[in-house]
Amino acid sequence: MSPRARRILIAIGLFALAVLIGSILGSPWLGGTIGVLVGIGALISFESKRGGNQGIYDKDDNGAEL
Repeated sequence: MSPRARRILIAIGLFALAVLIGSILGSPWLGGTIGVLVGIGALISFESKRGGNQGIYDKDDNGAEL
């Protein structure tokens, strides 16, 4: 299985888990919304890690420049 397919399957799995938890709590719409947000966050974090941009430290940015 390719790494890209694995990342997508993990994001879909997180979405399904959030919908299941939302259904147990009585609101599948809330679970779906949380699932979409968690899935997007997971995909962003996977791509950030793959690109080497993880973490908050940026040696070229001192915060004073726009």
